[in-house]
Amino acid sequence: MDKGGTNYQWQKHKEEKRKFCVLKAIEEGHVHPMVRSCLLCSKTEFALKETMSSGGAEDDIPQAERKTVTDFCYLLDKSKQLFNGLRDLPQYGQKQWQSYFGRTFDVYTKLWKFQQQHRQVLDNRYGLKRWQIGEIASKIGQLYYHYYLRTSETSYLNEAFSFYSAIRQRSYYSQVNKEDRPELVVKKLRYYARFIVVCLLLNKMDVVKDLVKELSDEIEDYTHRFNTEDQVEWNLVLQEVAAFIEADPVMVLNDDNTIVITSNRLSETGAPLLEQGMIVGQLALADALIIGNCNNQVKFSELTIDMFRMLQALEREPMNLATQMNKPGMQAGPYDFGGVLTNSNRDIINGDAIHKRNQSYKEMHCLHPGDLYPFTRKPLFIIVDSSNSVAYKNFTNLFGQPLVCLLSPTAYPKALQDQSQRGSLFTLFLNNPLMAFLFVSGLSSMRRGLWEKCQDYLRKINRDIAQLLTHSRSIDQSFLQFFGDEFLRLLLTRFIFCSATMRMHKIFRQETRNYPESYPQLPRDETVENPHLQKHILELASILDVRNVFLENTLDDY
Repeated sequence: MDKGGTNYQWQKHKEEKRKFCVLKAIEEGHVHPMVRSCLLCSKTEFALKETMSSGGAEDDIPQAERKTVTDFCYLLDKSKQLFNGLRDLPQYGQKQWQSYFGRTFDVYTKLWKFQQQHRQVLDNRYGLKRWQIGEIASKIGQLYYHYYLRTSETSYLNEAFSFYSAIRQRSYYSQVNKEDRPELVVKKLRYYARFIVVCLLLNKMDVVKDLVKELSDEIEDYTHRFNTEDQVEWNLVLQEVAAFIEADPVMVLNDDNTIVITSNRLSETGAPLLEQGMIVGQLALADALIIGNCNNQVKFSELTIDMFRMLQALEREPMNLATQMNKPGMQAGPYDFGGVLTNSNRDIINGDAIHKRNQSYKEMHCLHPGDLYPFTRKPLFIIVDSSNSVAYKNFTNLFGQPLVCLLSPTAYPKALQDQSQRGSLFTLFLNNPLMAFLFVSGLSSMRRGLWEKCQDYLRKINRDIAQLLTHSRSIDQSFLQFFGDEFLRLLLTRFIFCSATMRMHKIFRQETRNYPESYPQLPRDETVENPHLQKHILELASILDVRNVFLENTLDDY
């Protein structure tokens, strides 16, 4: 009798453990899709039976409520299948991914509305917990964020922010810490990290600071309660975001010494307007590929600070949806000047790579100009920020289509080299030219009123640079072909401002490799060395009282 009873209890415990493992595997999406649908009904029935274990009979559950739980389980399972399928989509390309995103959005929209309409039944019969609602909202936020990454439509960032904010405001993850399940706490920590990325991209720095404080507290509690092996990784997340926030070399201050948060996305008045009669091309920027590969540069999530800045330089202000290295060798073609390293895991001393292989071999982990030749069958605009950007100065336009390469300096004055961890100066000029100008002028902070005055003057400089380009009689027509696009127009004017500034700056004039270059070459006397533009730069320096760092007469021979 006792033996039989013991056997019964053991069998029951074994069965309950099996059910738990099956449910957990379904919940976390570890079951093959063909098997998952077969187990789904069992999951629903198990949830219903568990609900009745405290009293009452299973048959007492109304059919309508049974159907509600079944429909919810179906939508939940379908949403997870589609969301996990996003990982298999190519990270770039044309429009093939849009229909898949559409189906995923549709299912999540239905799931979100369904749990709102049937919350009481799901609470009573399914045992729906608030952190599960938070998980659904978090997935929707991730969907909007990944849609933004594919489209660069900043309005979708606002939507992601809305869902992430709702999770925080409604405390959906508040009860997770009371459960003895570290994997749930990790879900909460990952939510915070994703929310911080979205806020950084939206320049919501006040929210970022609050989230970092909350994340720090959550990590401390998590590591105190559980003997985890990922404590170092989560502390590294905190260090990365702190360094990311402090990466800007200049602080703009209000009168009360609070930091002014500025946006560097394209606004309606951001790009210089085209004058009537300007002859420019009709090309428009459709796709931009941003590649980041720097040693020890400040980064957060998958974004280095340079990628973050260029990302924003190629985006519009958000609107609500409702409304390398030098290599020796002789010239024999597009692979003999090297290119840009795509694997930075190299021995590097003082900025020079130590190549342990025979120098007669070409670097494999390198993006050479020749690699891009097939893409020049169509108009191509390239920005190269690398210590070997000069390799792209030897580009050859094989197909006669518009082709422009903006190339960074291959070296910077020694006084500025130790700042590379906080981002490239060239990229900073393309993203925030005034902050870059202040930095090379030795300024680390300024008042908001003076900042806005200088921004107004910089807009005037951009307008005049645009006129210099369109009125030039010797400029390569490729530049004008791209000038019709607002983003590329703004990047071109900022590039010329950057080049002109460096050519006038005393410490940059020590070596010509301190200057940006371009392919095709710009007519110097009409653009980067134009006296009218030089006068503007000196005037801007006068406003900032830093005229002493610039040369008054900059037309001497180099």
